[in-house]
Amino acid sequence: MWHIRQASTSDSESIWTIFHAVVARGDTYVFDPEIAREEALAYWLDPATRCYVAESDGKVVGTYILKPNQLGLGSHVANAAFMVAPDRQGRGLGRAMGEHCLVEARRLGFLAMQFNFVVSTNEPAVSLWRKIGFDIVGTLPGAFRHAERGFVDAYVMFQSLGDTK
Repeated sequence: MWHIRQASTSDSESIWTIFHAVVARGDTYVFDPEIAREEALAYWLDPATRCYVAESDGKVVGTYILKPNQLGLGSHVANAAFMVAPDRQGRGLGRAMGEHCLVEARRLGFLAMQFNFVVSTNEPAVSLWRKIGFDIVGTLPGAFRHAERGFVDAYVMFQSLGDTK
């Protein structure tokens, strides 16, 4: 159904199309909805970040990034971000990328994964992350300025991937 692979520079336009469509809504990511293409791609394709794309019938329909959540003594904890093309949402692609990401994180030696800022009103994401083993470990009251709902909470979500004790 989907083929998930590491992104290449030739995927830039497809990644930008998805990124722009998701961010422009102002309901799930902190990026300025008017972010410039160059700035968005510099963030998403940063050389210190692993970027992946999901393809269906040869077309990029989703993307995610995987990186250390912090530098140095916190680098054993991974962080990731996911975007699915709006016309492909609700079909299980987010779950497939999430599960792929957890496998990759373990393969790369990460011992945990932390999402620093999951918008509480993004119910599909919160539900998905809980289903695949993440817990809400913190709430940031009013931390996100939702385009339609105003100030809403954001969650910190966490999952252990190995022994950190």
